[in-house]
Amino acid sequence: MATINLTREQSGGFGVSIGWTPLANGDDGQAWDTQDFPDISVQVLGTFGTGGNLKVEGSNESTPANWATLNDPQGNALDITAAKIEQVLENVRWIRVRVSAGDGTTALTARLYAGRRR
Repeated sequence: MATINLTREQSGGFGVSIGWTPLANGDDGQAWDTQDFPDISVQVLGTFGTGGNLKVEGSNESTPANWATLNDPQGNALDITAAKIEQVLENVRWIRVRVSAGDGTTALTARLYAGRRR
């Protein structure tokens, strides 16, 4: 298991794109402090492999140690098993992604787009 460093791209004055790649089975993404960006969507793509699964997790601790799986606006857990884009319901202090299952071919990319309210 490895922690994959995030990349950050500014998108004008009101948004930012955060990415983690490549994510293999057992990897997590470096935690990102979301405090300036309450509106977040996540896109997951790549090779899921057999049983591949990526969770989007959040924490409100000052130094995050305990993580909970976040949800989409319909209340479904962001427990992703196929390529998709979803909105994140909760407004949390910290967010990360974690590959909780897969095989030797699992190689995922997760990208968040976060926007400020105008």
